[in-house]
Amino acid sequence: MKRDIIFNNTLAAALCLLLAACGNAPEAPKDAPVAADADVVSLTAEQRKHVDLQTGRLSEQSVSGILRLSGQVDVPPQNMISVSTPLGGYLKSTGMMPGTLVRKGQLLGVMEDPQFIQLQQDYLMSKNRLEFARKEFERQKELNSSKASSDKVMQQAESEYRNVSISTRALAAKLALIGIDADRLTENNISRTVNILSPINGYVNKVNVNIGKYVTPSDVIFDLVNPEDIHLNLTVYEKDLAKLSIGQPAVVYTNARPDQKYDAEIILISHSLNENRSAEVHCHFRKYDKSLVPGMYMNAEVRLNDIVEKVLPTAAFVNFENQDYVFVQESGGSFRLTPVTKGQEGEGVTVVASSGLEGKTIVTAGAYSLLMQLKNTAE
Repeated sequence: MKRDIIFNNTLAAALCLLLAACGNAPEAPKDAPVAADADVVSLTAEQRKHVDLQTGRLSEQSVSGILRLSGQVDVPPQNMISVSTPLGGYLKSTGMMPGTLVRKGQLLGVMEDPQFIQLQQDYLMSKNRLEFARKEFERQKELNSSKASSDKVMQQAESEYRNVSISTRALAAKLALIGIDADRLTENNISRTVNILSPINGYVNKVNVNIGKYVTPSDVIFDLVNPEDIHLNLTVYEKDLAKLSIGQPAVVYTNARPDQKYDAEIILISHSLNENRSAEVHCHFRKYDKSLVPGMYMNAEVRLNDIVEKVLPTAAFVNFENQDYVFVQESGGSFRLTPVTKGQEGEGVTVVASSGLEGKTIVTAGAYSLLMQLKNTAE
């Protein structure tokens, strides 16, 4: 009985202390601040009027845009010539330097080597043997017709004649490789040198050997280029590749002279992408200009075909830290900074490549004022 009274008194005291503690606790303020959203800016009606804020929605419009690309002046492989000598030899003389203008058939250099002499000697001796073998074959053929000679002897004479004829023709072909006309070669005009002639009209791009150096058949002596068929090699990323087609016109210019425009036309579009997810597009210059040299960087503006796209006024877009945004209106005077992907631009509007903005109210004028307000508030 006494123990129950003590327990009840202890419990009552504990309850009194708990109630006292609750009574002394401060009440939470009714207007506690709520953490602000870093991507939302709010304006009063007066502020909206002051910045001349305007809103609108996505619209569909036929867009004839300009695709801006860059690339380099290039030369097709058939217009780049590597000049070498099929038999090798020593470079005796040359007057060529990089940039020298040359014409087809012009002398580029003179090669010298004992094997040139030996080749001419072999040809002339084979030519003499061919004449003897021909006469012997005709003699044996005549003798065989009257049975004064056996068939075997005649056949041996015919075989010898044909073998020498093959050897002579082969040596004549070798002489042609080094520029010697076998029909004009006699024992009185054997030469120890051969001339290297230009196979095209163009320029000397490189001179790879010096006078007195021995050149093997695999060595390139001169690199020539014919710039009259130069073209522009543009880099186009995957997302823009489908917008281009053969025959589309382009206007190109250099960074040094952006006012000097050149007309070009797309002639080839690559059907494969490299590791950068880009492809090559080749453009032909409609008029050759000798001031355009291979390797020169150029910019291009390609006019795209008209297509129906979802667009916004270009003024609706803002850029912050290399990301494009628009402001989407929420309740009242609140506007949310929303990332987007821009497409091509043209005539005051810009294509919206990203989705998710359909049916939403978007700021179309005064977007940069909102961006400044948002960033100043964040700071």
